[in-house]
Amino acid sequence: MGRSTLGAFEEIVMLTVAVLDDAAYGIAIKENMESRLKKSISVGAMRSALSRLEKKGYLISKLGEATRVRGGKRKRYFTLTRAGKKIIREVMETRVTLWNEITDVDLDFNF
Repeated sequence: MGRSTLGAFEEIVMLTVAVLDDAAYGIAIKENMESRLKKSISVGAMRSALSRLEKKGYLISKLGEATRVRGGKRKRYFTLTRAGKKIIREVMETRVTLWNEITDVDLDFNF
């Protein structure tokens, strides 16, 4: 697999999957992201991102057990792959390096 890009929304999806760990399924991911971002996330956008991330090899999914509460439907749980862990580490390292190189003169944090 060649090096692939990771969009900002995809990065947040992957980080949320990592935070939720074993509880990372569609609605939980969506609600956690909405809480953190303080904005509404469409189910379609989230599902598209999850699908893209699986195709890139950064996430894998598996179906959980059917439950009566969900009318017999099974939840799809997501997990970071080794490649997924690697790419989010690379993104983090790049961001930290950039933040560390900003001088007081570069940004005015007085809003």
